[in-house]
Amino acid sequence: MSLKVELKPGERLIVGKCLITNSDQRTRLFIDGQVPILREKDILTAETADTPAKRIYLAVQLMYLEDDIAAFKENYFELMQDMARAAPSATPFLDEISNEILTGSVYKALRVAKKLIAYEQDILAHAEPGGGGLSADGQADNSSARS
Repeated sequence: MSLKVELKPGERLIVGKCLITNSDQRTRLFIDGQVPILREKDILTAETADTPAKRIYLAVQLMYLEDDIAAFKENYFELMQDMARAAPSATPFLDEISNEILTGSVYKALRVAKKLIAYEQDILAHAEPGGGGLSADGQADNSSARS
């Protein structure tokens, strides 16, 4: 069964190692075969991977597009460990991503990594700006709570 992809005018798509750019009208493609495919909205670049979760997504994306887990494994595990230390509550996402990669389901790992990005954004959205922290002397800084 073919994969049906509809592209908006000017939308881009990666098929294998080729970047395809649509013309100025809506297009429908039917793709047969076993090649990595990513729509423009799912593609991250080194410049747009500006958070820990996005960097994990980028590492998984490269594994998927290059069809080479080993080439990106070391970087991926460093990023995963950093994220687990910084946000232990993200561990279920990290475990699921790793399990998908270990079973060879790298595209599924990408989908979970996308959920990790949404989770990270949710955490950041609920973080208190200027919240308490430690002052220079190591004491809790509650100055933002004082009036």
